[in-house]
Amino acid sequence: VVYTQSEILQREVYLFERLDSPNREPMKHLKAICFLRPTKENVELLVQELRRPKYSVYFIYFSNVISKSDVKALAEADEQEVVAEVQEFYGDYIAVNPHVFSLNLLGCCRGRSWEPAQLARTTQGLTALLLSLKKCPMIRYQLSSEPAKRLAECVKQVITKEYELFDFRRTEVPPLLLILDRSDDAITPLLNQWTYQAMVHELLGINNNRIDLSRVPGISKDLREVVLSAENDEFYANNMYLNFAEIGTNIKNLMEDFQRRKPKEQQKLESIADMKAFVENYPQFKKMSGTVSKHVTVVGELSRLVAERNLLEVSEVEQELACQSDHSSALQSVRRLLQSPRVSELDAARLVMLYALRYERHGSSGLPALLEELRGRGGTDKYRKLVSAVVEYGGKRVRGSDLFSPKDAVAITKQFLKGLKGIENVYTQHQPLLQETLDQLIKGKLKDSQYPYLGPNTLRDRPQDIIVFLIGGATYEEALAVFNLNRSNPGVRIVLGGTTIHNTRR
Repeated sequence: VVYTQSEILQREVYLFERLDSPNREPMKHLKAICFLRPTKENVELLVQELRRPKYSVYFIYFSNVISKSDVKALAEADEQEVVAEVQEFYGDYIAVNPHVFSLNLLGCCRGRSWEPAQLARTTQGLTALLLSLKKCPMIRYQLSSEPAKRLAECVKQVITKEYELFDFRRTEVPPLLLILDRSDDAITPLLNQWTYQAMVHELLGINNNRIDLSRVPGISKDLREVVLSAENDEFYANNMYLNFAEIGTNIKNLMEDFQRRKPKEQQKLESIADMKAFVENYPQFKKMSGTVSKHVTVVGELSRLVAERNLLEVSEVEQELACQSDHSSALQSVRRLLQSPRVSELDAARLVMLYALRYERHGSSGLPALLEELRGRGGTDKYRKLVSAVVEYGGKRVRGSDLFSPKDAVAITKQFLKGLKGIENVYTQHQPLLQETLDQLIKGKLKDSQYPYLGPNTLRDRPQDIIVFLIGGATYEEALAVFNLNRSNPGVRIVLGGTTIHNTRR
């Protein structure tokens, strides 16, 4: 995810093998670099490898802390003394954007408590992140969430046990790790998105920066899977946080720029100088041609899906459900869309979920009728069950914070003024709860009663280095919120992580 194959080739690494792939040929003229998670299985595979080494020398890097007993097992297996070095290189997580990381874990809890294996994996991922950023943080967690408290305690245990590793130079204001629970805001992952990166994930799905386009009608072979990475793709880096309308314009400009640079077909390559110029410009042109065809395909497919699934209309109603409180109008809108043949089953279910989360306790709730309608559409109870599961996961009973009604006068006035002014874009009214939480945290107003510190110490100053982790997954809408907070608060650096990165399907 952070290094392209061509970059690795430039470092003279020519062969990529998995440690567990059988029938690898011995190649004694090659040195091997092993980069592994320090799991029991990996150590066992490495022991087998060292007993019958296939390469001349081994440089072993573990992505996290490895136990002394495992190192001993490796040393005993290394009878031919082929191991040149063993190091810990903390990279036990997936770096998604410069300020976002994920652990690629789907489903980390069962009911209200951790799956033990997932808790262990999450603790390892978070501690590796802290070690790679050289942070020994103070920890705060969401009080209403048992999993958040458990994770906070597990991370603290590792920091205490490995205190030598965490002995970094003290900063004036200690860094802060804030652990939150996805169930406090189940709305955000259910909304359609309108900024480039979030929209691609919502409609096409991003897996480790890769997008599967094989289902696109008439797709050419070399575009069946494309990579979107801000590190190596300037257009993507400049557009990932822009709204869909702006991206359309930018794609057009990119196309026009490309047309201008096209080498003329009939270009007469008469002199050596002509040929030289052509050869020099060609790679850059080829790269640009790849970028253009990739983004034109992706944006074209997004447009097709938006039209086919009537998403502009769907999204408008979603935003109304998430941000306004006119029950009868919302109910009418949802009913209207449920009856429309252009709305897909997934989108219909999503609207009912949002309605259920928003109005589960409303006196004249229309939920039973909507559920019947949903059942009538698909003929199965699958989505009905999902609606009640979502409410059980993120409903009012569970939430520690109030997701919908701003309590204090200032917030109410802000909402009122926003209503008067008219929102510049009806499709992006929604702000994730995380935005509010981090805003309070930066201003030093986040309540200790809801987000206590682990241990006796508290921060006297406003935090500057913040790592916020969402158990149950973050979203690209939250990544955008963090990006904007980082931009508008110089001196504050926020990194966002989650057990996974969600879209509605996930």
